[in-house]
Amino acid sequence: MINFTLNAITIYPIKSLAGINVNSWPVTATGLMYDRKWMLIDNAGQFLSQRRLPAMALITTALTKDQLILSTQGLENLSLPLMPSDGNLITSTIWHDQCVAKSVSKQANEWLSDFLAQDCRLVYLPDETIRPVDPNYSTTGDQVAFADGFPFLIISENSLASLNNEMRLDLPMSRFRPNLVISGCPAYAEDSWREIKIGEINFRLPKPCSRCSIPTIDPATAKVGKEPLTTLNRLRKWQNKVYFGQNALHDQCGTLTVGDKVIINSTGAKQPQI
Repeated sequence: MINFTLNAITIYPIKSLAGINVNSWPVTATGLMYDRKWMLIDNAGQFLSQRRLPAMALITTALTKDQLILSTQGLENLSLPLMPSDGNLITSTIWHDQCVAKSVSKQANEWLSDFLAQDCRLVYLPDETIRPVDPNYSTTGDQVAFADGFPFLIISENSLASLNNEMRLDLPMSRFRPNLVISGCPAYAEDSWREIKIGEINFRLPKPCSRCSIPTIDPATAKVGKEPLTTLNRLRKWQNKVYFGQNALHDQCGTLTVGDKVIINSTGAKQPQI
């Protein structure tokens, strides 16, 4: 019997900054604990990402018991509380959603603005703010923090291996910013998964992930290239978008651990339909 397993878990505390690989991690109502709990906004309250500021990729994040630490070349590390106790309410816009967020600190704003050469503010999502998932793909109670639209992004190891083979490159999985990487399954097997179980947590996979320009940004240098979008446009285009990976919603809270068994409970037509 072929075993599918959870091979990697990555959290991204601040939207569009570098992620953190973890071995075992709690799952909360909005997804992995602290995942996309913070976000950068401009002076108009619009969210900022690598699409607009590729240099965001060069800011790394780390977590201690009670601090979120940001670091990048040329600046002293910035330490922020994991559980902010105050902050001004700020209406922040992420895609079509408006969320009441809270400011973090003037120091954080200055640190980030200096490095990115862009006026920006760091905000966090307080527990009392509930951002529901698009009702076209969710059930009552599904919520998400500052991820684009879903709590989880799932990609299989062999999907990336197949794509790299087509490109004759060796791009890292970090280009695609998944939360969960699955090993042992065929390339693009996740396209047909609808309900799966990882460890003790059930997931629904309602929609494939359409890809923007971020995977073309080298996370080590912030330089922008043409791949993988050129090849994805040739192989994975559907309804005028290109897709790689599957968005997912979870039915329970709990803990995920690398090595957890992955069980496919139901499948359907491939998404994207290519």
